Amino acid sequence: MTAVPQSTGRELTSPPTDGISNLRFSNHSDNLLVSSWDKSVRLYDASANALRGEFMHGGAVLDCCFHDDSSGFTACADHTVRRLVFNHSREDILGRHDAPVRCIEYSYATGQVITGSWDKTLKCWDPRGSSGQERSLIGTYTQPERVYSLSLVGNRLVVATAGRHVNVYDLRNMNQPEQRRESSLKYQTRCVRCYPNGTGYALSSVEGRVAMEFFDLSEAGQSKKYAFKCHRKSEAGRDIVYPVNSIAFHPIYGTFATGGCDGYVNVWDGNNKKRLYQYPKYPTGIAALSFSRDGRLLAVASSYTYEEGDKPHEPDAIFVRSVNEVEVKPKPKMLPNPAT
Repeated sequence: MTAVPQSTGRELTSPPTDGISNLRFSNHSDNLLVSSWDKSVRLYDASANALRGEFMHGGAVLDCCFHDDSSGFTACADHTVRRLVFNHSREDILGRHDAPVRCIEYSYATGQVITGSWDKTLKCWDPRGSSGQERSLIGTYTQPERVYSLSLVGNRLVVATAGRHVNVYDLRNMNQPEQRRESSLKYQTRCVRCYPNGTGYALSSVEGRVAMEFFDLSEAGQSKKYAFKCHRKSEAGRDIVYPVNSIAFHPIYGTFATGGCDGYVNVWDGNNKKRLYQYPKYPTGIAALSFSRDGRLLAVASSYTYEEGDKPHEPDAIFVRSVNEVEVKPKPKMLPNPAT
């Protein structure tokens, strides 16, 4: 195990043996689902620091999500979409894409699984359907480019693709996007995450920036949007810029954490445009982040993402840290003293 200060959190035992593609807390417990380039999906009890199950796939696993506490779904580089049933160590193939499947989400609002692939399509699946792709596939929706990131809030789905395209859908009418947008950032999109209150989304790029966007297309709505620089440093008069790989919103306060290839996790108050906290540096870049359902825990994947090619790097590790309120709660705005 890597010797790191305790303040980075508790390191989980039995981590993946290759890059961590994503990790997610359950909506019902402190169970944590982790997908990896080592072809595995692991289920941990994060509070007990215990590995509860492991599933091996035919290729690298690029994303994962929970269905309920006893099952989940995975997006795989072997083009498959799989359902895992943890208690019975059972898995079945929900369907396939024509290229690696990059992202997967489960909609509690509609009961559908949504996948995004490098084959430039989005697919919606009904996991309750009988086994067999024809019976579980609800629809296929062509995207302008390869899908890089997906996020859901209520019935709204945000799809970020290569070429800086962003499509916003209503899951109840997937025939065409509700909005077709372009990222306001100049460089490739890494991650998109919807605000918990459903009013918009945060989008990060490979060039150390995050854009705060709003669904309301009125002039007043669009006047709220902004972007900010993060995960960068000055060295010998040069600005060194790092990709922002992950964004995670706090479920209670609506503040959010970002993780970058610089090995830092920052917590931001988007409404007041302030950084609230920076955690001590992790052993290598941050590949993924997730808050637990009550916001008391933050899972951090410290995992090199090969942005500088194949080179020696620290082992892949998962840290679970207890979150103090001071790190994530917005500070009240100081009102000016009224003129006496």
